[in-house]
Amino acid sequence: MANQAESPNISVNSMISLKGIVKAIFNDTIHVQIGGKVITLPTSEFLLEKPIQ
Repeated sequence: MANQAESPNISVNSMISLKGIVKAIFNDTIHVQIGGKVITLPTSEFLLEKPIQ
């Protein structure tokens, strides 16, 4: 009998990294093109530094 490789563990709420092209930035959303799709991400998802005035 052949040895079976262990199946990879998949966890919920894990981090992934995708590279894409930023198409537009608005006050509260960022539009990123990944492949043939443009997805909208809320800026609240990112740790952005606000300019000091």
